[in-house]
Amino acid sequence: MKYLLLVHHNEDRFNTMPEGTRKDMLAESIQLCHQLDSKGQYIHASPLQPEATGAIVRVREGKSTVTDGPFMETKEQLAGYFLIEADHQTFDMYGAHHGQKETKMMEITYQRKP
Repeated sequence: MKYLLLVHHNEDRFNTMPEGTRKDMLAESIQLCHQLDSKGQYIHASPLQPEATGAIVRVREGKSTVTDGPFMETKEQLAGYFLIEADHQTFDMYGAHHGQKETKMMEITYQRKP
C-alpha cells in the first residue's frame, strides 16, 4: 500500500535555528530516503518551498481566483513529503523516526484504492 508522509514544521522556528541544525535535519531526511530505497519502499520525496511562496487557486462557477501567500493561519506549515510503499505494520516507524525533532510533525495517510 502507498503512504504519503507529510512533514510539517514551524517555519519561524526553523528559520531561527543554527545552520548546522538545519543541515542535520536535511541529512536525516536524505538518510531516511536511502533507508526506504534499500528496502524497496522509496517512491519519491521532496522538500517544499517556504509557505510565503505558495498560492491558493479556487474555482467557482467556472472562474478561477488566485490568492498569493503567505498563509500563516497555523503555527506549522507543510515542509515536505515522502511517498512510500509499505505494509500497515511498518509505516508508523517512519513517522516516529522522522517526526522526532521538536520542530516537526509527520502526518501519515494512505492512498485510496480506486
